[in-house]
Amino acid sequence: MSAATTRSRTPDRLCAEAVDLARGAAEEAAAPGVVGEHAGLISEGDRVVTHFFECKELGYRGWRWAVTVARASRAKIVTLDEVVLLPGPDALLAPEWVPWSERLRPGDMGPGDLLPTDAEDLRLEPGFSGVDEPAPNSAVSEGMAELVEAEDAEVTAGTPASLPVVPSRGSITAVAEELGLRRARVLSRYGLHVAADRWEEAYGAKTPMAQAAPASCVSCGFLVPIGGSLGQAFGVCANEFAPADGRVVSLTYGCGGHSEAAVMPKPPRPAPPVIDETRVDPFPLRPAPDSGSVPVIADEDSAELGHS
Repeated sequence: MSAATTRSRTPDRLCAEAVDLARGAAEEAAAPGVVGEHAGLISEGDRVVTHFFECKELGYRGWRWAVTVARASRAKIVTLDEVVLLPGPDALLAPEWVPWSERLRPGDMGPGDLLPTDAEDLRLEPGFSGVDEPAPNSAVSEGMAELVEAEDAEVTAGTPASLPVVPSRGSITAVAEELGLRRARVLSRYGLHVAADRWEEAYGAKTPMAQAAPASCVSCGFLVPIGGSLGQAFGVCANEFAPADGRVVSLTYGCGGHSEAAVMPKPPRPAPPVIDETRVDPFPLRPAPDSGSVPVIADEDSAELGHS
């Protein structure tokens, strides 16, 4: 081990004693009252020492103010080099940074947000191939495919193979544009399956709403069919009172707003009561004349004598 290496590991005496200088620099850089006790020092090299002070700033648990001081060779004056806030061994740190493409979740996008797709996105695949090449069964040769496109095939004479230019109507790009299929990429099989699983989980046959529905969406008049291969299993709900209005729903989904559930079933008739509580029983305030044990005497003379 060289003498220079030994000197660099041993703190310089004058730099190590410059605690007040380091504290004053830390207090000047930090807010008042956030610089704590001296927490040690380390040697950074020849005549270079870093002093550590506890940080009392809220939210910076375990962090330390690091003040580096140094002095020139054969000089007795210690000068300030750097003041910085550094995390300690047990410091509270922010979580590891995650790219936005891995943090993004459905529903995070707002108005004006842009979501660029990766060039190798597994959910997408080319919409059509052979843009710059004629179809395999085309009469146009490979050499003529490099020529300028003709405006109309009807104004030229001869077969397509003998034409000096490539007819635009015979190219795959022109056909795709007429059919509305001129897109750079379309959903791949993986992208279709991922979308179908997501829609099936949100509005599918296993949801509580579908389990209690009178019928499935495949027989509902509010279902708007969609095109493509997903149209065989999904559609769009157009019932404003349904919980899935404007959403893509599975054909096996259902709710109480089914179009064929307009005729409400008759309410069940209750069983006859054991005790009729709706009938009123009359109770006289005075007993009836013939309710006693003595017969009624119609003779007025006998009635004056009275009887018990």
